[in-house]
Amino acid sequence: MKTGILTISDKGSRGERRDTSGPALKEMMRQIGGETAFAQIVPDDIEIISRTLEEWCDQGAEIILTAGGTGFGPRDHTPEATRAVLDRETPGISEAIRQFGLAITSKAMLSRAISGIRKKTLIINLPGSERGARESLEAVLHVLPHALQMMEGGEHE
Repeated sequence: MKTGILTISDKGSRGERRDTSGPALKEMMRQIGGETAFAQIVPDDIEIISRTLEEWCDQGAEIILTAGGTGFGPRDHTPEATRAVLDRETPGISEAIRQFGLAITSKAMLSRAISGIRKKTLIINLPGSERGARESLEAVLHVLPHALQMMEGGEHE
């Protein structure tokens, strides 16, 4: 499973904050056979995020996880940047993540994260905090191999 992990953080991209979410997501994906082929920290800029997502999709990423930029802040642009590159949204994934998070904290309802498919790549927005990113990925981790199988034309169970 060729994976990309894109951390969106203004401070992280300037080296002012250490990224712990990206490495945590990399480790979780390894549990289901994910090999991190792409990893980068970028500022919360719509054009940079969109361009990076497009490039990784074109280079064969099967799953891209973004971490950060999904809240209510004035610099939180990840959902908009992601929506700009998607062919189809996958609302069930986003809903499952929020529902799982709501069982832990009511603040999960403040997430604007989305998910969807661009060509043959599944893109999922996750929160920027390590804890939030881990919990959110935990909600859907077990279905990702089947999702990729379906995207390749595999049988529905």
